[in-house]
Amino acid sequence: MENFRGYLLPAVSLLFATSVLFILILSSSDYFSSFSMISFNSTASNFEFKSSVPTADLLRTVSVSDHEIQARESSARVLSKYEQLKQGLARARASIRKAASTRNVTSIIKNGVDFVPSAAIYRNPGAFYQSYVEMEKRFKVYVYREGELPITHYGPCKDIYTIEGRFMSEIEHGAKRFRTSDPHRAHVYYLPFSVAWMVKYLYKPLTYDLTPLKQFVADYVKVVSSKYPFWNRTCGADHFMLACHDWGPHVSKGNSHLYNNSIRVLCNANTSEGFNPQKDVTLPEIHLYGGYVSPKLLSPPPFNAPRPYLAFFAGGLHGTIRSILLQHWKGHDKDLIVFEYLPKDQDYYSFMLKSKFCLCPSGYEVASPRIVESIYAQCVPVILSQNYVLPFSDVLRWEAFSIQVDVSEIPRLKEVLMAVPEEKYKRLKENLKAVRRHFELNHPAKRFDVFHMILHSIWLRRLNMRLG
Repeated sequence: MENFRGYLLPAVSLLFATSVLFILILSSSDYFSSFSMISFNSTASNFEFKSSVPTADLLRTVSVSDHEIQARESSARVLSKYEQLKQGLARARASIRKAASTRNVTSIIKNGVDFVPSAAIYRNPGAFYQSYVEMEKRFKVYVYREGELPITHYGPCKDIYTIEGRFMSEIEHGAKRFRTSDPHRAHVYYLPFSVAWMVKYLYKPLTYDLTPLKQFVADYVKVVSSKYPFWNRTCGADHFMLACHDWGPHVSKGNSHLYNNSIRVLCNANTSEGFNPQKDVTLPEIHLYGGYVSPKLLSPPPFNAPRPYLAFFAGGLHGTIRSILLQHWKGHDKDLIVFEYLPKDQDYYSFMLKSKFCLCPSGYEVASPRIVESIYAQCVPVILSQNYVLPFSDVLRWEAFSIQVDVSEIPRLKEVLMAVPEEKYKRLKENLKAVRRHFELNHPAKRFDVFHMILHSIWLRRLNMRLG
């Protein structure tokens, strides 16, 4: 963190204004139904060169004029790249609008042998596919090189914060299609710091003082905004951070523009704590013990294999929702299995694989790795949460493969689940199998997997920006 101290604030800040615009996709699709677009209009420089130097003085100032001409020509080239980016985004929007209004999805999907459209799990499969293809064709990410290990350019790749390190590793070392070394050709700019490692190396245990973490973020933004023009051009709107630690939202307050303008990719996607789904992205929480998916979850039982338990949960007493769940159901029912702590002679994943429904209550924070584990186990997730924006919900219809139960309904949870018709349960389970690929971590990453879905969510936010 000390390396970032002493940098001056940028000398010039561009004016900006925000305005809410109507969504791009036509009324025939609710593909982007939860979004509005944000416009940051900046004053543009005039690159037209006009000499006002008298003829008699021209020879005396020619070297300065040549320098100015070169600078303006360089700026014009940069502007040209930026205009090309904007034109490319406009063409992408047009193609997605067209796809959104096309009823025959198969006519849109060309060379898409690894994509099987499912009207059930997608809001609009044609629009999603076209948007994904446009992303593959156009989207470029610039990763700032500033910063040193271990807090920047490195993150946890196993256990509870797996997704934070895995995304960072893939975007820095694997995703050559999307990463650019030319920042002038980038659509978005990645701030590659790890909040999980800030907590490990900067936080003093039991103090609950996040000041050192916020200061690190403030210093990092100061460095890149002083060294490059891109942050100041949009007040950070086309920049993104990614964090799975619960404190990610709080740490982002280290810079007000990062908190208010930038794309924050967060596991803790709580709208009551400032998460804004118009610009922020929900990061799915994936807990890989030792860095690997359990072999039991890699090959779940056959579709028609018996599942003797109605529902299952095991977890500590964290937060209000779990308290209510444990109060009403801990050890109370032989069909609805609820443990506070699983006995040592019992296996967690075996219970999931033998249950029709897996309960996914929020803890102290809204996110839960049980949601992704349930998808892996083809155990229908039962979402018990408040103010949580589910991952990829701008694209996916969560009601097609999960059950959402209001917290007030927990006392009659068994009645609610028993009332789900068998045919509906089978459809939910079938859709779980279809949606699983979007939550899988692969190394190297594969099309439509969780890395690409996260990137696609960022692409959507950039696509819906109107930057000057």
